[in-house]
Amino acid sequence: MQAVSTTSSWSALATRWMCSTNAKDIGVMYLVFLAWSGVILTTMSMLIRMELSSPGPGILAGNGQLYNVLITAHGLLMLFFVVMPALMGGFGNWLVPVMIGRPDMAFPRMNNISFWVLPSSLTLLLLSRLVEQGLGVGWTAYPPLSSALSHSGASVDLAIFSLHVAGVGSILGSINFLVTVANMRAQGMTLYRLPLFVWALCFVSILLIGSLPVFLAGLTMLLTDRNFNTSFFLPAGGGDVVLYQHLFWFFGHPEVYVLILPAFGIVSHVLSFFLRKPVFGYVGMVNLMALILVLGFLVWAHHMYTVGLDVDTRLYFTSLTMIIAVPTGIKIFSWLRTLYGGSLWLTAPMMFALGFLVLFTIGGLTGIVLANLGVDVALHDTYYVVLHFHYVLSMGAVFGIFLAFYFWISKITGCQYPEHHAQAHFWLFFVGVNLTFFPMHFLGLAGMPRRYLDYPDLFVGWNVVLSFGSYVSALSFVYFFYIVYETLLNSPAIKSTNPWATGDHPLSSAGLEWVLPCPPAYHTFGDQLPVIRPTPSIN
Repeated sequence: MQAVSTTSSWSALATRWMCSTNAKDIGVMYLVFLAWSGVILTTMSMLIRMELSSPGPGILAGNGQLYNVLITAHGLLMLFFVVMPALMGGFGNWLVPVMIGRPDMAFPRMNNISFWVLPSSLTLLLLSRLVEQGLGVGWTAYPPLSSALSHSGASVDLAIFSLHVAGVGSILGSINFLVTVANMRAQGMTLYRLPLFVWALCFVSILLIGSLPVFLAGLTMLLTDRNFNTSFFLPAGGGDVVLYQHLFWFFGHPEVYVLILPAFGIVSHVLSFFLRKPVFGYVGMVNLMALILVLGFLVWAHHMYTVGLDVDTRLYFTSLTMIIAVPTGIKIFSWLRTLYGGSLWLTAPMMFALGFLVLFTIGGLTGIVLANLGVDVALHDTYYVVLHFHYVLSMGAVFGIFLAFYFWISKITGCQYPEHHAQAHFWLFFVGVNLTFFPMHFLGLAGMPRRYLDYPDLFVGWNVVLSFGSYVSALSFVYFFYIVYETLLNSPAIKSTNPWATGDHPLSSAGLEWVLPCPPAYHTFGDQLPVIRPTPSIN
């Protein structure tokens, strides 16, 4: 009888998680998947930095193809299997229905399949590393390096199928979010009363629906070039390799905003909550995200200044790229204005939000530098470009993931994280990532090219610093998993739906009469959130 009972319980458990149509369960599965992908991603990045810690053959024994395989896997995993599943799938599924006053998503079964395509896609991508010499084409997969001439085996085909599957899942999830927000909002919740995180995911969904089909079409053309004797990207047959770059970057640049817009929304919520005041210029923040969405589709060729575009075309993309920095800069100033006069409560989420502001601003300023045609031609494919997108994405988006975890984990699990460990994790990670990426300013300006296995002795000093910083960052990730363990197994019981306001949190302000001194449009934590007036002691 006991064996039958055990089998039945395992079957019920598998049914609950594998066949779940509950948005909260699916959100938890996304977060678990993020953790698994993050371990693989971090391991690959450590191998890259260990190889580059000194010139000459390192732990890869001079195997350039293996180095390219690691570079490719690192980029694709970060984009498609870490940041997007975390911010859109994990926190999006958990929080969007709560924030708009509904128990679930509009299409629960579609929600289930949009998650389960991800493990399948990741499996195909990892298998591509094991076929012949592996997938060494870079995360952009430019032909002719990705053509049958350079990678004749099935590794590129497996990766193309993997990205097709992941792309379909992202499109399904985007449709689900848009329909949910459009049709299932609580009564009286007009569009300009939606929380900023919900707005961010709506704009992300539009970006994905508009850009992913173009990318998948380019991958399909590459697939037919490799297997069916077409010549879309083969000059010998009348094709053009630059066509692939146009198709890819029409998706690739909106993808940058797909990754960072959810973090914008999360930062707005966290700043509002821990400063005990509304975000400055709510309507403007929404409209600025809409402007970023529109302009994001129009600047793709600033990644292609060196492919032979005519001067007028390059001037257009230079001008528009500088213009797109305006709404982003205004958002930074809106957050700074929110900080001004606020009653600061310095917890771990707030520290990560402030770290996000610093790192994203540095990344944005380097983007303005690279927007200039003349400067970009000199710095193209150097480490200056690497530091730019890592400051924006690897630090901006990952800081968004961490601050969302620390802010909402008690809502998701009913467990409260250890505050002193979380703040120590912030400082360890902040120091590690800056040691890893800030010296790339100097390497890029000195002309060190990216994606190279070896380098002259001239660059040894800063590469040693970079590698040491990456080890500190890896240590911070191990520490984070320890914090998750402590949170889930050893945290005290939470007595309310909002531990920040009731004394459950070790740093909560017991006796102060406040939760959110702002209208319901700015509610950030979840349901059953009382709104009361701040006392004079706070101000």
